[in-house]
Amino acid sequence: MTPRFFDGIDWSRHWYAAVLPVAQEVLAYADWRARINQLSAQSGLLNHLDLPIQFIAQEELPEGVAYEAHISASGQVPTRENLHDFFNALVWLSFPCMKRQLNALQAAQIAAIGIGKSRGPARDAATIFDENAALLVVEDSEQGQALIESLRAHAWQDAFVTQADKFAQIAEVWCFGHALMEKLVKPYKAITAHTWVLMVDQAYFMLDATARRAHVDQLVAAQLASHPLTTADYTPLPVLGLPGWWPQQDQAFYADQQVFRARRT
Repeated sequence: MTPRFFDGIDWSRHWYAAVLPVAQEVLAYADWRARINQLSAQSGLLNHLDLPIQFIAQEELPEGVAYEAHISASGQVPTRENLHDFFNALVWLSFPCMKRQLNALQAAQIAAIGIGKSRGPARDAATIFDENAALLVVEDSEQGQALIESLRAHAWQDAFVTQADKFAQIAEVWCFGHALMEKLVKPYKAITAHTWVLMVDQAYFMLDATARRAHVDQLVAAQLASHPLTTADYTPLPVLGLPGWWPQQDQAFYADQQVFRARRT
């Protein structure tokens, strides 16, 4: 059998935890897009206009129609045979509420200002979220706030070394952006996510992974619906710096100022 474009991905990596359950339902099938559509139908996946989500060939996108507008108007997601669109489909099934809300935001912006050389600030922020976001879920406590403050201050040694135990107790990261996941197929140290911070009650960390992912999906989607999204909402996160996400995370690893840069003043 000819190797497929997604054969050889190391699904044991932390950064694929969010989409792993769906991936495991897809990888054994020869026609992965047909399987994705089957799973979409089984889960009752709908867009913001309550149209069933279907994953179609890129060639079926009508000429001159914007990608996001087509998803909004038809529920059909143009999907190429490549890693980028494969991960996008996995994210649709893993975080359906967020994907639905992001598509609603992008379609509304297209309807308001059209397609031009510039996406506009709101659509640009939504696109960055869709492509490159990581979700930092942190307990709403003094300890959680201390971790967030260190990350926003780019105090990498403090966040990733001194406070490393917090990532096993009161904080976790879910990768969301499909372009981010695509880059992480062949990981390199400088890969940096645009991070959205979500504060949660302590009880969240008592839930199983499926329940936590669904809870995050619903909460962040509600925030996106009520909050005017801008690029100022994000903080950078070098994902290979997260405790346990990469081997040899010694002092020299974090001393690389080309990756773990000080915050600009």
